[in-house]
Amino acid sequence: MGLEKNVKAAQALILTLIVNTCCSVMAEAQSPNLIGRWNAEITFANEEHRALRFDAQGEGKGTFLLLDPKLKVWGPATSSEAKWTRSEGNSVTFSGPVEFLIGNVGRDAGTLTFKGKFETSDLITGEVEFSPLVGERPSKHGTFKAVRAGE
Repeated sequence: MGLEKNVKAAQALILTLIVNTCCSVMAEAQSPNLIGRWNAEITFANEEHRALRFDAQGEGKGTFLLLDPKLKVWGPATSSEAKWTRSEGNSVTFSGPVEFLIGNVGRDAGTLTFKGKFETSDLITGEVEFSPLVGERPSKHGTFKAVRAGE
């Protein structure tokens, strides 16, 4: 009788270990979900700082909304279409057109491209590039940090 109990206890323990191992492997394989609202802080190489909100939607679609205090002078900010893709591991890319304000009268239109990685399910960090649409100016490069916004 005692041997049978020990065998059943050992079988239960082995089954529990197998289930726990499988579940933890599956949890690691799931990549973080990009869909939702993100607040991105950008620092370009010239120490220029910018901020925007990225709303990631399904099917690789989304919107950018610049968060610039100067926009109060010009009226409410308008959002622009953005797109995103997932890559291997926890890598993600999102991009779209933006118009940064220059001083009190100008606008710098171009494409903003973020290439980053999930550090946690609520934090993405990486590199950013702004490619101007007008003129022969070089692209601006920098870094970014995007934090998932509370709903």
